[in-house]
Amino acid sequence: VRQPEEETSQIVQDHASSTGLVDEGDDTQAGMEAFSPEYNQENKDNEANQPPPVTAAWPEEENLVPVSEEDEKRGRQLYTLAEELLNKSRPSYKEAFQYLSEAANLRHEKSMELAAIAHLVGDYLPRNVSKAKEHLTYLGRLGSPGGQFGLGLMHAAGLGFNSSQSKAVVYYTFAALGGNLFAKMALGYRYWSGLSVEQSCETALLHYQDVAEEVASKVTWAAGDSIHRARLLDEADQGGAGGELDEDLVQFYQYRATKGDTHSQVVLGQLYYQGGRGIERDFQAALHYFQMASSSGMANADAFIGQIYAEGSETIPQDNQTALKFFNKAARKGSPPGKSGLGMLYLLGQGVEQNDQKAFTNFKFAAERGWTEAQLQLGIMYYKGRGVPRNYKEAMVYFSQASQSGHLLAYYNLATIHSKGLGVVRSCHTAVELLKNVAERGKWGRKFMEAYGFYKAQQYDVAFLRYSVLAELGYEVAQSNSAFILDKGLARFGSVNTTWQRAMAHWTRAAAQGQSAARVRVGDYYYYGLGTDMDMESAALHYRMASEQQHSAQAMFNLGYMHELGLGMKKDAHLAKRMYDQAAEVSADAYVPVMLALAKLQAVVFLSWAVRLTDQWFVSVLLEVWDVVVIIFLAVVLCVLVCLRRYFRTLPQRQAP
Repeated sequence: VRQPEEETSQIVQDHASSTGLVDEGDDTQAGMEAFSPEYNQENKDNEANQPPPVTAAWPEEENLVPVSEEDEKRGRQLYTLAEELLNKSRPSYKEAFQYLSEAANLRHEKSMELAAIAHLVGDYLPRNVSKAKEHLTYLGRLGSPGGQFGLGLMHAAGLGFNSSQSKAVVYYTFAALGGNLFAKMALGYRYWSGLSVEQSCETALLHYQDVAEEVASKVTWAAGDSIHRARLLDEADQGGAGGELDEDLVQFYQYRATKGDTHSQVVLGQLYYQGGRGIERDFQAALHYFQMASSSGMANADAFIGQIYAEGSETIPQDNQTALKFFNKAARKGSPPGKSGLGMLYLLGQGVEQNDQKAFTNFKFAAERGWTEAQLQLGIMYYKGRGVPRNYKEAMVYFSQASQSGHLLAYYNLATIHSKGLGVVRSCHTAVELLKNVAERGKWGRKFMEAYGFYKAQQYDVAFLRYSVLAELGYEVAQSNSAFILDKGLARFGSVNTTWQRAMAHWTRAAAQGQSAARVRVGDYYYYGLGTDMDMESAALHYRMASEQQHSAQAMFNLGYMHELGLGMKKDAHLAKRMYDQAAEVSADAYVPVMLALAKLQAVVFLSWAVRLTDQWFVSVLLEVWDVVVIIFLAVVLCVLVCLRRYFRTLPQRQAP
């Protein structure tokens, strides 16, 4: 687990200061006009009348209009209807947010919180920053945690207010004290990275613990939705490989499933059972495909059917006896998920008499065959001393095995062990890294696919705003995607220079979390002077960090070029060749450009040697303008080839005998 470095943290803070992200005078009003057509002069004039951050915690009663009893009752009814729609296994978001919007207009607090954020980013409601600002300001005066978080978000992003990271931190702090999970995530990330606050691992740990605990408490047998975070930069490099499953691929699996292919049947069953990557969770469809595979004798399909009945859903009632039947059927065939499911029934006493020893035996069988859920449950039994003597080291072994498959609860339990120093030396940094991973896998992670959908629909402004919200919560992929959209000019935030500054800020934050491509882009910004002053030494520093820490071939190639020309570092042909060679070793894709660069380097070295040997003035001039000479030479060769081609076309064709 990577520990954040002080040098990287300082770079983030220094750049935030240099780009105006911590200055209250940062001019982002033009950016507001670009993102929100309804932003008008009245909004600008009202900026000076907005409440200071502390006012958000202590409302000014004389400025608040009391809500009538009738409006309050109607608001609660509308919110209840929206809540029912949102809590379904297949939520009706648009209809739910229409109810929330109506309730928000009646001053229902919870509805105003949700509707304001929806208006801010265009989330199932028309994008209307002025409306969002109105709702959040009212909620802030009431002391609403959700309202305070929203105001913090607007100050951090410079939406509706001049950008002010200090005010954002104040609002986040009050919201976190009120129990807002998003505010705790934002503060956890800021204290972990030292962004606009003094770096404090212990403070970050406290914030992330609360969020991770909430996320872990919601994990079911299906372990929640499968969330795919599409990285736009990688997609562009790979020629458009998307974050959603190709519809043709799904149809191919469906075709194979109807032809009796059990593998395709199980794959489709798992897709619908877990959801994600553009596939909505559908327990009925999952059950259908698992039953098809079960009828062909596949043991694992029987186990998945048992899980569906053991968990239950809106469409399939929980049935412990049916679950026990299918788990037993799978277990008799030696199926690891079947044994693990049977162990869960014995552990919880569902459909059978509770028995820790039988649970342990079944988990042991499945864990030895690599089943992740069984490894997790064995770790929990050793951690709690349930059915076996308490043993933290054994617990950590099984949690580590389960974490290798990405199990959320394995990360959570490992974080608990490291934060408390149970059986290991206490490590705050390791615990925070693990808890951050858990917190970022909450249900709000679904917003990634929604943002990606808007990006693919070429609604770049909406996609950027959604990614920006996730970036503020500390998601590295969201930070990279926000920077990518600005970098490519797909969205504008005020002037061109301001847009570059925003993009660089997002790249810098992503780089601080270990993203090598982001680190290279920060170096590029210093190299070309985009959003900052041109600084070859800083560019070389970032390239070196990407080269040494993440072994980036692009960074190595750039360092070789800078050594060759003496840009920001000592001019040294030998070091340049070494960096070029390392780039070719790290990435096969770099082989051709490296060979061309080495050929050019050798030519330059030869000409330099010729200058020293002959001291001829024309060789010296040739060395200075070698690139122009090469271009002229290639142009002459091209002209000769074209002329020859035309000449041979004019020659009479020989007739066949």
